[in-house]
Amino acid sequence: MRVVTDPDGDAEVLATDVDTADSIPSQLRGLTFRRSIPDDYALAFRFDRAKIRYVHMLFVPFPIDVVWVVDDTVRRVERLRPWLGFARAEADLLVELPADAAADVGVGDRLVLET
Repeated sequence: MRVVTDPDGDAEVLATDVDTADSIPSQLRGLTFRRSIPDDYALAFRFDRAKIRYVHMLFVPFPIDVVWVVDDTVRRVERLRPWLGFARAEADLLVELPADAAADVGVGDRLVLET
């Protein structure tokens, strides 16, 4: 599995080591209590429908990039600070990446989770 932007054009792979948070416990846990994540890592949250999704950084000691996606289109990209970061936006796919991994991703870009 991998996270890719612009899969139909000049594709850029953002992550090749992808975990999915498919259960409610794994969604609640997220990256909490991890000390770090690899450079090519992503944690993806897939949902049945788009609605407002919240991300907090309580007990996450490193910065991350978060991408909110609806129907394969990026709605928001945000860098969250360790411990205190918080953001929300509409999404049916939410992707958490190491800081700077989504530096070239912008609102309106295409982003997909490929299997």
